[in-house]
Amino acid sequence: MGQAGNVLDPLDIAEAWLKQGRRVAIATVIETWGSAPRPVGSHLVIDGDGNFQGSVSGGCVEGAVITEATDVIVSGAAKILEFGVADETAWRVGLSCGGRIRVLVERVNG
Repeated sequence: MGQAGNVLDPLDIAEAWLKQGRRVAIATVIETWGSAPRPVGSHLVIDGDGNFQGSVSGGCVEGAVITEATDVIVSGAAKILEFGVADETAWRVGLSCGGRIRVLVERVNG
């Protein structure tokens, strides 16, 4: 595993947070087109206070996913988010080559 061996899996973090009584959502990359910073299956775990671990992308995309996740935690309704950008704006939102990603955000019930 190398250096990554010390990094906790976001799903393990989600389980630990649930045991602590936190409200938790998990965001998962479910589809990518073109260049995407994180592969399908990448996870970001978010709690009701906006704390997060893991990664589904980078830049503004991650911030938008965290914002949506707080809504999902409250409502309980899962969402599929899609992010795609033209090449000239790609660097600002973290999709460096104009790629697109779809992210499933769902609440985890302990």
